[in-house]
Amino acid sequence: MREWLLITAMFAVAWLPVVCLTPALLAVAVIWHLPQAFLPPLMWMMMGVLRRFGGREALPGRAVQPGEEPELAAVVRAVAEQVGFREHLLVRIAPEPEAALGRAKVSGAHTYVLLLGLPLLRALTVGQLAAVIGHELAHRQHIGNRRASWLLDARSALAQRLEGRFRPLAPLARPLLRASQHQAWQAELAADADAARVAGSDNTAEALELLHASVATFEGIGERWLSELAEEHTYPEDFYDAFDAALRDPLVRRRSADVVAAQEALDPYHAAGHPPLGQRLAALPQAQGSRFWENEPLTLHAATAIEQWCVHRLAGLDAPGVEGARDKAPRGNERPPGRGRQYEPPEPVRLLDRDTGRLHARHDDGDALALLTATRCETPVQALSAALEAVRDGSWPRLTRRLEPALRWMPAAERPSASRDVLVEAMGTALVPLLRGAGWDYASPWMSTVFTAQDRSVLDVYELLSAAVDSADPEPVRALLENIGTQEVPV
Repeated sequence: MREWLLITAMFAVAWLPVVCLTPALLAVAVIWHLPQAFLPPLMWMMMGVLRRFGGREALPGRAVQPGEEPELAAVVRAVAEQVGFREHLLVRIAPEPEAALGRAKVSGAHTYVLLLGLPLLRALTVGQLAAVIGHELAHRQHIGNRRASWLLDARSALAQRLEGRFRPLAPLARPLLRASQHQAWQAELAADADAARVAGSDNTAEALELLHASVATFEGIGERWLSELAEEHTYPEDFYDAFDAALRDPLVRRRSADVVAAQEALDPYHAAGHPPLGQRLAALPQAQGSRFWENEPLTLHAATAIEQWCVHRLAGLDAPGVEGARDKAPRGNERPPGRGRQYEPPEPVRLLDRDTGRLHARHDDGDALALLTATRCETPVQALSAALEAVRDGSWPRLTRRLEPALRWMPAAERPSASRDVLVEAMGTALVPLLRGAGWDYASPWMSTVFTAQDRSVLDVYELLSAAVDSADPEPVRALLENIGTQEVPV
């Protein structure tokens, strides 16, 4: 009964804006004789009906037939048998590092769709992949009943109302999301336990860690590659080879772990549907798994075609002759054809063939203009010194609001961390060129803030600046500036 009350309350709060706005618009239409005021609520209701009962939406990812990828089909089939999943299942491959199970209507029949990201298929061993698949299929057992499913749907609907600049429902939503978070987390932990019993505790723990690292690396490095190359009207044809290399870098994995921990610590509205990684690892039962799983990556027979399809999707390109290719006009980094000019597709480039300096071109340029403007200084060194002084006297939050005015619209619980990141990023754009000018080399070809000094010691600029802001002690940064010399770098 308690869960049904929570579900009802969450749906009621989520729909509150519509419930309040619709009568108001109708009243305006009647009182002021404005029939056009009827249009917004009617259009909104029609869109909802079309989304709910309308035509079939395109399935995500690229379809994989059992005959095309027998090894993948065998793993899915074996895991399904062990977790008791007996529904009809389609497997599709996505370009991003993700794993999800959803329902869809295919040829008039309801079926389940298992979505697996290509970065995971390339990085995980067969045993780790079995753990990921086991977790997703086990969800059918733990949230297959109507009450659990509606609880998650209600949480999702309510959390969506808290996105954006204005969040008037936050005081009502926060206690409801807090009260229902335990049930959502318990479902995830139960699915983790089933995955451990299928594939073993070690495989499951390693799969969870690699999944989190892969997502953080994709968002922090992979998306930057795509964005910067798009500005050059190119796209990376070896994206996944470069991504695999970056994911194997210990410095990248360390930064990814820090990013994941920082993101999990920020949940002001209790909207997170998954427990923190550390809690999930600690809750795993000790199990060996019910069968022997290979300790090697899965073999994909159509690996080249799948990789090309995924790269084209990430770059916003069509993939002629491949299922799921879009027929829409070019978007993303594709330049639309102008008058009298034929559209020219982006040129493919290889990330692994590019010079390390070009991979870090954005930071090598020393774009400290934002920090110069916010501190009203003329040179990067002066701007960095002014920012460090603000850190020392505690006035740096005012400086970050000048750097990023949108910070004022963030939830209060997230604002300190986001403000620190804005300041650290701005100070880094001034410090990185100084280190490069002093002869410091990048310690990793994938990270633009980690350097190797002349004495071969490794320095992470992000960690150094973050520690200075957190402790209100800028002296380590000042000492570094004294050691390398502060020759001015033009902006």
